[in-house]
Amino acid sequence: MSGMERIYQIDQILAGRNFVPRKELQDRLGVSWATLKRDLAYLKDRLNAPIIFDRDLGGYRFETESKRIGPQYELPGLWFSAEEIHALLTMQHLLSNLDTGGLLGSQIKPLLARLTGLLGSADNPAEEVQKRIRIRTVGARQFHLEHFQAVGSALLRRKRLVIRYHARGTNETTEREVSPQRLVHYRDNWYLDAWCHLRDGVRAFSVDAIKHAEILDKRAKDVADKRLDEVLGSGYGIFSGTDVSWATLRFSPERSRWVASECWHPNQKAKISKDGSFELKVPYSDDRELIMDILKYGGDCQVVGPKELQERVAAEFKRGLAQYA
Repeated sequence: MSGMERIYQIDQILAGRNFVPRKELQDRLGVSWATLKRDLAYLKDRLNAPIIFDRDLGGYRFETESKRIGPQYELPGLWFSAEEIHALLTMQHLLSNLDTGGLLGSQIKPLLARLTGLLGSADNPAEEVQKRIRIRTVGARQFHLEHFQAVGSALLRRKRLVIRYHARGTNETTEREVSPQRLVHYRDNWYLDAWCHLRDGVRAFSVDAIKHAEILDKRAKDVADKRLDEVLGSGYGIFSGTDVSWATLRFSPERSRWVASECWHPNQKAKISKDGSFELKVPYSDDRELIMDILKYGGDCQVVGPKELQERVAAEFKRGLAQYA
């Protein structure tokens, strides 16, 4: 019997009786007095269980409701919430994909062991959880671990970096001095939010597009989180910009059954029309990622405005159709 199983059994035993002698608890659980003491302490100290030893009755019992003080007592669920299981398995997935033979190997292995133990602590073996639940990543790009380590080290030590960066959009490689601000894991890829001293502004860099990274012995310039969010978080997607426009998209009634449950942007505005179609308004400053997401819905998504975005999307559809003409 696992520790959590004993916790639940103690709760059930005490809840159904006025009091239970110590010896009976030990016999029913099949544990030593030392183990029972640890379980009772865990219930009282960690889970706020109102367990007391009644000397007059000669056993343990729950204190009556009217006399209870302090935080509410409630046992944790026997299963993870959707957010918890996603977070745990995502962490395990990310760590498993790192090279354990590198500089981080000695730290990764204990973390993986702790995650595995935690996954198996919710009344289900960790192997069963991993077998029945999968985290699938699509479009994750490979990056050099040594560059990631240099970025992370400079980020936490507040040092500047010199990077050689390949901008895929222009197919140009430039050398830049940057002050790293934060690492972002977005759509299965890593991005570095940083102050670019070459461009004298905030930029987001794909970590996989960094071809060389060197830590400088120079203090990094600090940028306030509010400013980072204004530049990098005000518009749609990973591309930055402060000049924000609003896109209005209309999805077909059939497609709206999916899109209506999605969050495209924290500040989005949405409504369902009488005919079942779904209207979504999202802010954007750079339309590249937004256009890619619009195109994947084909004829089920119509750009209502602005006109410039309509024209860009229409041009992309025409260019694609020309491949098959």
